[in-house]
Amino acid sequence: MLMPKRQKFRKAMKGRITGVATSGNYIAFGDYGLQSLGSERITSRQIEAARQAMTRYIKRGGKIWIRIFPHTPVTRKPQDVKMGSGKGNPEFFVAKVRPGTILFEMQGVDEAVAREAMRLASHKLPIKTKFLVKDEV
Repeated sequence: MLMPKRQKFRKAMKGRITGVATSGNYIAFGDYGLQSLGSERITSRQIEAARQAMTRYIKRGGKIWIRIFPHTPVTRKPQDVKMGSGKGNPEFFVAKVRPGTILFEMQGVDEAVAREAMRLASHKLPIKTKFLVKDEV
């Protein structure tokens, strides 16, 4: 699973995901892309599940780029612990995704295969997505 090699000394706050994506909102590497239509926190497990679904469908044929990375730690307190006594320990990591962010890119397969692989991957994600084709210039 994806996670940072190391963190700073502070536990991150939850924050809000507002606005549309201003960076990472175009297809940079591959021919096909999966673009988010909503804002959500995507966990490293969900990213890995989507990657596995795509890789299995294309039978390791093409190349896949993951354009998001889970930097933000999410803390949890143990079950049956009373209120107070500080913040919990980091449990997992999430990527904060805005509308318009390219989540995955693919190259080396035809469009029908890429479309179906991205569809399978989108079922593993908590947001609505859109399939994009890089326009031929």
